[in-house]
Amino acid sequence: MAGAAIFDVDGTLTDTNHLHVVAWWEAFRQAGHTVPMPDIRAVGLGSGDLIERLLGADRDPDQDSAISSAHTVLYGTYFDRLPAFEGAGDLLRTLAGRGWRVVLATSASGPELAALRRAVDADEAIRDTASSDDVDEGKPAPEPVRLALELAGVGAGQGVFVGDTVWDMEAAARAGVPAVALLSGGIPRADLEAAGADAVFRDAADLLARLDESPFGSPPV
Repeated sequence: MAGAAIFDVDGTLTDTNHLHVVAWWEAFRQAGHTVPMPDIRAVGLGSGDLIERLLGADRDPDQDSAISSAHTVLYGTYFDRLPAFEGAGDLLRTLAGRGWRVVLATSASGPELAALRRAVDADEAIRDTASSDDVDEGKPAPEPVRLALELAGVGAGQGVFVGDTVWDMEAAARAGVPAVALLSGGIPRADLEAAGADAVFRDAADLLARLDESPFGSPPV
C-alpha cells in the first residue's frame, strides 16, 4: 500500500509566516490591541485559538470575528505574490513519483488555500487537502492529520507529516504519525524536537536533497 506524505503549507512549503504575522499585528492594532510581533509567531494555530492565546480567555470575544476578518482581508492583499520556498514543488512531485500520496493539512481554506497552491505550483502531485473547513479542531489537535490519512486511504503507520511549528509536531504525535520538522518557519530546533519531531531539516530544498536520510527514505509499503 502507498504511504501518505502529509504537508503543512505556511512556513513549510510557502514563505508566508512573516506575512501572517504582519497581517495579524495590523488586525489586532485596528481592534485596539498592541500585540508584539514575536508573540504572534504561533501562526500554525487556527484563528480562534490564536486570538485566545494572544488576548487571553478574559478578552471581549465579540471582537474575535472582526479581528479574524481583518486578518483575512489584510493577508489577502498578498495572494497574487505569495512565495513558495525553493524546492517545495519539486519535493511534492518527487514524493508523488516515488509512490507517496501527497495530502496537504493546513489551517488555510478557500481563496487563501487556492493562492497557496498556485504558489507551490505542484497540483499534479497533490492528491487531496484537509483544510480548516473540514475539521472541528485544528492543529495541535490530531484531527487534520487523521483526516489526511483517511483521504490518502492509509493508516498512521503509513504516514509521514512535515511541518514547521510545535503545533504541527504535536498534532502528528497525537495522531501517531512520524513528524519531520523544517526550520524554515523560524521555530528553534530544540522547540520542534521537544514537541515530537523525529527529524529536522533546514527547509524544503534541504529535505529534498537528503530525502533518503529522512523518514521518506524507504518506499511506502
